[in-house]
Amino acid sequence: MKAVVYQEPYRVAVNEVESPRIQHPSDVIVRVTSTAICGSDLHMYEGRTAAEPGIVFGHENMGVVEELGEGVVSLAKGDRVVMPFNVACGFCKNCMAGNTGFCLTVNPGFAGGAYGYVSMGPYTGGQAEYLRVPHADFNCLKLPAGNEHETDFVLLADIFPTGYHGCELAQVSPGESVAVYGAGPVGLMAAYSALLRGASRVFCVDRVSERLAKAEEMGAIPIDFSQGDPVQMIKDKTDGEGTDKGVDAVGYQAQVGDATKEEPAIVLNSLIETVRPTGRLGVPGLYVPADPGGPSEDAKKGMLLVSIGRMFEKGQVVGTGQCNVKRYNRQLRDMIISGRAKPSFVVSHELSLDDAPDAYSKFDQRIEGYTKVVLHP
Repeated sequence: MKAVVYQEPYRVAVNEVESPRIQHPSDVIVRVTSTAICGSDLHMYEGRTAAEPGIVFGHENMGVVEELGEGVVSLAKGDRVVMPFNVACGFCKNCMAGNTGFCLTVNPGFAGGAYGYVSMGPYTGGQAEYLRVPHADFNCLKLPAGNEHETDFVLLADIFPTGYHGCELAQVSPGESVAVYGAGPVGLMAAYSALLRGASRVFCVDRVSERLAKAEEMGAIPIDFSQGDPVQMIKDKTDGEGTDKGVDAVGYQAQVGDATKEEPAIVLNSLIETVRPTGRLGVPGLYVPADPGGPSEDAKKGMLLVSIGRMFEKGQVVGTGQCNVKRYNRQLRDMIISGRAKPSFVVSHELSLDDAPDAYSKFDQRIEGYTKVVLHP
């Protein structure tokens, strides 16, 4: 089958690879109909991880069940399904508590598994024609038959639940003001989720004009950090108080004003200043244990200089961690079906699998309006 395969930093190729097969009675094989490129894929693409050449990318996947293991009981051939990026067992202590992003059994020695991502287990990615899904009864979410809402449903694999998770970590409530740092796909979904949850005002901080335009189109207030201090701009719009809640949808590759220098802790420290005393911060943005490309020796070890004293002084609460997709995906699916949510506004390009190398390059450079790319094998 064809798949998107990592070659070396800043280069992927569409190669022929071995097709997946049933390895366990709980497996299914899914024919992939849509698979998205994620910002976290770029960490591997840029060579900032320990990813080895040959890894098949892709953790945002949906498609149609083609083959079932003999132990699968709730699915049938032809079912249309979307899979959380988290690979989870469903029966360990964390899964039973709903913390499926931190499954204790699918990736020995590491809490959590994912498709096509370095250190997240031996699970081949879905930027390919077919995908093996383990623990399929637990990991597959059924969708209505047909092809309606295709680009909405594929976002249930990661960015829509992850953006919603950021708001859940921050406990965004009706009537509150929210600052979302980052207007990439997850940031836009966090801002969108804040509005769905009834926030009165949502500020979206970025420097890319296309992303800020999308934020404004959905009803958020764009803040261009290349034009000044975003903390002060938001405080000027909130009578000096700051916002009730904040979401970090950037993570460790944060950049300062002119985007020529990385400063990994800048978003966390900006949020601490932006959010009012006793407010809450949600951090779904990716922070890694070690970043070989970090701008300092401490950053290379995953250690950042964060204003913990200021956070303590303000009595703020922070929640962190990758999204437990299964906690949200069923309800968000039903919001899409009912017409209450249409997250596909974030998708800028729908391309064939063969277009992946060019799409990775343009998405990485944030050019030509590349906001979110969906590939169709």
